[in-house]
Amino acid sequence: MPLMKIGELATATGTAVETIRYYEREGLIAEPGRSEGNYRLYGEPHAQRLTFIRRCRSLDMTLDEIRALLRFKDAPAADCGDVNSLLDEHIGHVAHRIEELQGLATQLRELRAQCRTARSGADCGILKGLSEGGPARPDALPGGHEHPSALHGRRPRAAQKSG
Repeated sequence: MPLMKIGELATATGTAVETIRYYEREGLIAEPGRSEGNYRLYGEPHAQRLTFIRRCRSLDMTLDEIRALLRFKDAPAADCGDVNSLLDEHIGHVAHRIEELQGLATQLRELRAQCRTARSGADCGILKGLSEGGPARPDALPGGHEHPSALHGRRPRAAQKSG
C-alpha cells in the first residue's frame, strides 16, 4: 500500500478524519511522517493499527483497554495471560451492562403501561409518571454503571462518528 494522506486513510478504513486525529493525540496511532508540503503520510502499519482499534471499539472497549492490548500486540513474544484477563473483565462488564439495560427496559415498560391510549398531554400517564415519580433507579440507568476499570462512558465526539 502506498503512502496516503489522512483523507485517503479515512476512506480506506471507514474512519472519520477527526477520529484518526483523536487516536493520534491519544497515542494509539504513531504520528505519521510528513510530506514536503507538510501533509501527514500514513502507511499500511497505520491502516492495520487503525483497523485493530476500530474492531476493539466495536466491542465497546475503552481506550485504556485498547492501549493495553496494543502493548501486547507490539510485544508478540510476551505471554498473553493478561490479554485473557482483560477480556474476561470486559466480558463481565458487558454482562453487567446487559443486566442494567434489562432493568431500564422494565422501567420503560412500566412507564409505558401508565398511558395505554392517546389523550391530552395534561392527562398523559407517562408525562405524569415522569413528573411525579420518584428518582429513577440508578441501577437501571445507562451511564449509572461503572466499568471495573472505571473507564467506560461516553465516547469523545470524534470517536462517536465512526470510532
